[in-house]
Amino acid sequence: MNQPPDLRVMIVEDQALLAMELELVLADCGCDVVGCAMDKASAFAIAGREAPELALVDVNLLDGMTGPQVAQRLVAEHGAAVVFLTANPEQIPEGFSGALGAVCKPFDEQTIRAVVAFARQFILHRTLGETPRRFRLAPWLASPPDDIAPH
Repeated sequence: MNQPPDLRVMIVEDQALLAMELELVLADCGCDVVGCAMDKASAFAIAGREAPELALVDVNLLDGMTGPQVAQRLVAEHGAAVVFLTANPEQIPEGFSGALGAVCKPFDEQTIRAVVAFARQFILHRTLGETPRRFRLAPWLASPPDDIAPH
């Protein structure tokens, strides 16, 4: 890859092997992975230090079902776009805590690549592309306001 990374991404996932796999896929997609966190406190520390533009956030972390709290704060305080990763889609909070959407585990590399492309278009151009397969779009994006800003 000859181009420099164009998207600062953090991973919030408590399964170390999955986080490492995501890191490799993200790097291959032209992303700069700025950190990996396994719990809420680590996620907030990385976000404060690194200012990610995108975060892939598991709903259930080492400290419990804190992914929605992480997402809400990343959106509100850091302006990051968030995508939930979860094996339990019923645990995604109503309104998605400001996240763009969710991907159900298990997922494959092609799905992550498509989700990153979707998020990149949203972050860089504030437009919505085609919704990737196996990606559940957040309800607030189904009828977005003119400026497409999270609530």
